[in-house]
Amino acid sequence: MKHSPSLAAEAATSPDTVTAKASTFDDNELIRTAAKVTRDLNAVRPLIYWSDLLASAVVGYGAMATAIMLENIGFAVLAAVVSILALYRAGSFIHELTHIRRGSMRGFHFGWNALIGVPLLLPSFMYEGIHNLHHARTRYGTIEDPEYLPLALMKSYTVPLFVLVSALAPVGLFIRYALLAPLSAIIPPLRKIVVERYSGLIINPEFRRRPPEGDLKKQWYAQEIAASIWAIALLIAVATGFLPMRAFLIMVAIAAGSVVLNQIRTLVAHLWENDGEVMSVTEQYLDSVNVPPPAFLPALWAPVGLRYHALHHLLPGVPYHALGEAHRRIAEALPKDSTYYRANHTSLWGLVAGLVRGSSGHAASSQPGSAN
Repeated sequence: MKHSPSLAAEAATSPDTVTAKASTFDDNELIRTAAKVTRDLNAVRPLIYWSDLLASAVVGYGAMATAIMLENIGFAVLAAVVSILALYRAGSFIHELTHIRRGSMRGFHFGWNALIGVPLLLPSFMYEGIHNLHHARTRYGTIEDPEYLPLALMKSYTVPLFVLVSALAPVGLFIRYALLAPLSAIIPPLRKIVVERYSGLIINPEFRRRPPEGDLKKQWYAQEIAASIWAIALLIAVATGFLPMRAFLIMVAIAAGSVVLNQIRTLVAHLWENDGEVMSVTEQYLDSVNVPPPAFLPALWAPVGLRYHALHHLLPGVPYHALGEAHRRIAEALPKDSTYYRANHTSLWGLVAGLVRGSSGHAASSQPGSAN
């Protein structure tokens, strides 16, 4: 049972496919070493995946129910925070779904969608077929990358706006599945817009998604129909009084909290400094972020291996539970002055502050009459 092939392994074993730009800027020692010392770490361990997902879902929904039932506001808020963290962790497995080879863990895709994807109106088709483009060697950081914006080069207000707008995600998802999905089934021009603009977890507003094909098309329709039925049922339950408005608003607030937390994590997943040029493997690695131990908090805000995001871009074939071991091995194999360590950072707030300073500085330098 394996993940998709490692980018480092591909680069190390297929030098002829590397562009001239990449061969100039790539750290070949890093690429070869990373591929060599992690060859035995690509196997996924289903017991870890299932137990982690199920535990996160049980804690998340249990804490949500507790927040709804508690009258004490302080304890209800505490339960809601626990629910946000647990459901955020469970939701983060959507990232793993895009890298696990089909059939390597029977039932896991269906199980995740049944437990998390459909109930939270974030079925996996919204990410599958999207995230792989972000890992394409000649797409990363370009206009064709659905998951990239040069935030460090944009206006200073972009950073807070990037986070604040995510709080409206639950409202947008209800519109997407309760209204647009059924309407687009009978209005072809609307369907084209829904598929291109509102069927992917993207941050690049210029990206347009292509219609699904093959097996993804069947899975897409099944998940979309299920999410649409669920969204409509929830709204009917609220309208008829079957689901109390207070309970519904708490559910929506928790869902929004998990999306906002993910958006903050996305904010520091990369340095966002590329202006659209094709980047080499090493440049992509250095534009990405690791927040390795001993820090504890990244385990909460960057769960399921996301604290090793730069390493993941170097080795997308390594499952989340093996990234810590991969980091240890690579760090032991390379000298302290290696390029590898330049992607390691210490905290969330330091990264956010650096991003804000970068966007502010760029905005200032872009003013008429400023020195460049």
